[in-house]
Amino acid sequence: MNDIKIRNLGLQDYEPVWHAMQEFTNSRGADTPDEIWFTEHRPVFTLGVNASRDHLLAPGDIPVVQIDRGGQVTYHGPGQLMIYPLIDLRRSGMGVRSLVTALEQSVVELAADFGIAAASRADAPGVYVDGVKLASVGLRIRRGASFHGMALNVDVDLEPFSRINPCGFTDLEVTTLARLGAEGDLEIVQRQLLPHFLKQMGCADVATSIASGDLPQLRAG
Repeated sequence: MNDIKIRNLGLQDYEPVWHAMQEFTNSRGADTPDEIWFTEHRPVFTLGVNASRDHLLAPGDIPVVQIDRGGQVTYHGPGQLMIYPLIDLRRSGMGVRSLVTALEQSVVELAADFGIAAASRADAPGVYVDGVKLASVGLRIRRGASFHGMALNVDVDLEPFSRINPCGFTDLEVTTLARLGAEGDLEIVQRQLLPHFLKQMGCADVATSIASGDLPQLRAG
């Protein structure tokens, strides 16, 4: 695998980041370095490709965006760490299932660092602690490359999750690292999560570089 660029985007509106991921994936070539984007979003509900609006109970003043990932409805907001792996899966030799597992297991290992026993589930992507959801996963693969990714609840307001059926489940509870007595600072969690994720992808020895904190400028003008 080529070197991986790490891009720390800070707090961003959802749609510009989504469109930048699409554009990056559409324009990348055989030698384009993979990137991992870390960000958090201003409040938004997102609906996957085949998501049912029946699971959107009372969005109120929070925007709703229909997007092109898999999965049902979820919420993104400040205090939630978004991990977007923009990976050429064909070049890396990874499959989609392998990438999902790498995302999930990186959070399982991170939780273990804080003494929390977390696990993935075969019947529902994501990471859970005693059946309560800590992180959700939703990917899209285009031209052999991945975008979208994982949402890890670090210290996010959980009230908006009561306005939806999270991930399409009517009785699914949601939690955060902070509520579990772990770390609530996104920057610290990001730094601790990255080596776990790289290891799970088989990239522990791959060189990483910090790219600009801005969205990549992929088109002139």
